Amino acid sequence: MPQDHHCGHDCDAHNHELGSQDNLYPYIDRQNVVALNTSSPGSDIIKPWHQRLDESVFLESDADDQIIIRVPFTGSVRLRAILLKSGPAEYTPSKVILYANELNADFNDIADMKPTQEFCVAQGREVGEYAVMAAKFSNISSITLFFPSSQGADAIQISYLGFLGSWSERTDKPIITVYEARPNIADHGKIQGMEGNFNVTQT
Repeated sequence: MPQDHHCGHDCDAHNHELGSQDNLYPYIDRQNVVALNTSSPGSDIIKPWHQRLDESVFLESDADDQIIIRVPFTGSVRLRAILLKSGPAEYTPSKVILYANELNADFNDIADMKPTQEFCVAQGREVGEYAVMAAKFSNISSITLFFPSSQGADAIQISYLGFLGSWSERTDKPIITVYEARPNIADHGKIQGMEGNFNVTQT
């Protein structure tokens, strides 16, 4: 059952913006978020925490009641939960299907792909928190969300999408290993008991 995730009255200014300390909003590559079958950019619904209940900006499906949203992160993420506010009522998606590290799926091939995890979406005016299986989202650079149908309407509406977890910087530097083409006896300590019995063949 999704749980409402909200900020208490004693939050400081930083938490007021981000909500929980593990809110991943600052680490989402919002410029490269892609939404398929929508009339507005998917990044519109990835908002700061204090704007989570704002329903004036939302994402709506276009030709039918399906949406795909691709969300890249700026580093390596260990995902804990997704945050979702949708609706109203029958405009709520029936479920959300998650694919870890999948950025190239479209409606033609996503039906044949094995989901990483999926959730039924509950109707409501609050933000639902959906905890993921940490082992399956422990080292991801992106996530694709597929909303396959509404709960009765001819379109889906989503007004907030967020993520909770931990972030670390990606390291793309190559590992450099140095091999000795020929051992130098002066660089290696003597092994006790082997004096006089160890020879280096000169070539």
